[in-house]
Amino acid sequence: MEPTPTCRGEDHGDSPETFSPSSGESFGRAARMLHAAGDEARLRLMIRLSEGEMCVTEIAAESGEGMSTISQRLKILRGEGLVVGRREGKHVYYSLADRHVYDVILSILAHADE
Repeated sequence: MEPTPTCRGEDHGDSPETFSPSSGESFGRAARMLHAAGDEARLRLMIRLSEGEMCVTEIAAESGEGMSTISQRLKILRGEGLVVGRREGKHVYYSLADRHVYDVILSILAHADE
């Protein structure tokens, strides 16, 4: 037997702004994006990219990690639309896909600090 709720929605003050996704597909895509961002190393990489675009060589040199490791992380993030690449000669420069990605990352980190 399930317990009977003892509170009402209005007991909790103002409710956050509601969002109605345009399709059920939105939930699946959002889950995949969060999963991609859910790795600590990829999250740190996205924070670094929020400071400006970088190529794999620069990221590897700064982090002390191998280029193949960085490339794999970027491949996952790019696959979910969290980062984008811009080719210039032999180099691809990566940055966050847009301001939404940055805002979500900051919100999650702020919540983790609470």
